[in-house]
Amino acid sequence: MATFSPRFLELERLSNEDRAALLRRADQDIEPVLERARPIVEAVRREGDGALVRFARELDGVRGPLDSLSASEADIARAYEEVGPELVEAIRFAIAGIRTFHERQKPEPLWLHEVRPGAFAGDRWTPIRSVALYVPRGKGAFPSVTMMTSVPAVVAGVPEITILTPPTPEGGIDAATLVAAHEAGVKRIVKAGGAQAVAAAAYGTESVPKAVKIVGPGSPWVVAAKRLVAHVIDTGPPAGPSESIVFADATADPELAAADLLIEAEHGPDSSAYLVTPSRALAEAARTALLRRWAELPEPRRGFVKAVLEGPRGGILLAPSLEAAYAFVDAYAPEHLELLSAEPWAHLGRIREAAEILMGPSTPITLGNFVLGPNCVLPTGGWARSFGPLSVTDFMKRSSLGYVTAGAYPTLARPAVLLAEYEGFPAHAAALRARQGRGG
Repeated sequence: MATFSPRFLELERLSNEDRAALLRRADQDIEPVLERARPIVEAVRREGDGALVRFARELDGVRGPLDSLSASEADIARAYEEVGPELVEAIRFAIAGIRTFHERQKPEPLWLHEVRPGAFAGDRWTPIRSVALYVPRGKGAFPSVTMMTSVPAVVAGVPEITILTPPTPEGGIDAATLVAAHEAGVKRIVKAGGAQAVAAAAYGTESVPKAVKIVGPGSPWVVAAKRLVAHVIDTGPPAGPSESIVFADATADPELAAADLLIEAEHGPDSSAYLVTPSRALAEAARTALLRRWAELPEPRRGFVKAVLEGPRGGILLAPSLEAAYAFVDAYAPEHLELLSAEPWAHLGRIREAAEILMGPSTPITLGNFVLGPNCVLPTGGWARSFGPLSVTDFMKRSSLGYVTAGAYPTLARPAVLLAEYEGFPAHAAALRARQGRGG
């Protein structure tokens, strides 16, 4: 077996350049991928399904038949038999929690507030017309992503939902993904992955309807394709390779710290994962536990963890103080943040920038990824500074409403005329004066 030596870094001994390097993610330098993704996107735009089939064989390694890109009812029935009743019940359990959370999150369809006597303003929320949900499969199967994207889209009321997921080598679709889609209420599941799937959602093909929006995490190829089509389709919150910070104070269990550091690190070699702690004793004990736990992992996950924790985007980071640890977390703005502490609430108010914050020793990232309820499709690459988790409102749009009664009209019109004239808009002012003496 290969040796394993996770990075052990002391924050106060690092240069500014080295500290900056800790913040970099795999998808932040995708210029080479952009150029390679461009002809794929263009081919799908020109050729439609023909390009999807060709790329499924060339890029996804599909050897089996691809007579149809869409899953059939027979495919779904076989999927239930393949996964078995226990996993079906686990999927239903997860969907129930995800649905409960997102139904609570759904905004009022319409509200109006009387901002002045007789003048009303408010919002109306309506579902977007169509959405494509990207479910990756490159380094594993992800029915969890199917649930996390499908359930809020269904709760929002989106009438046209398409799931896009890479085909298996045999030309099928992962069975648990099919079951999760069916249980969530999504009927259209299409075999398409990578940059070609993003292009299909943006431009439409014979099997993939053109969508208003595409959401879901993916590889640098998916991230690159989203940038290339961002002028055609809403590409949603930025979600690239997995990343996490496990923050642990001196009260934390080093065994749990080591176990939880592996959660996102095992996603793939392009993931990012740090254990951040001000406690040297905990850091050293966690490193010892990490060596043992890594050796127990099967391949390819063991290789993924080694690449992440020995590489430039992971390891154990010893901070000189709690304040320095908080500052690093905020500078990093992680996708997933665990607060491992006997008193996690004491730390919550000191950290601002994180997409998901899971608190206490009984709330590992795994629960958030699968069953707790909040969405695990989260902004990566530091975008947690301005984006939040995928939510029901990502599948809805907000329209402002206004209604002014005739009695209230003069009170609003007088200052509006003055402002319109000052800004040099005579037609604005004339439209207001045209209503004078007409009852509003």
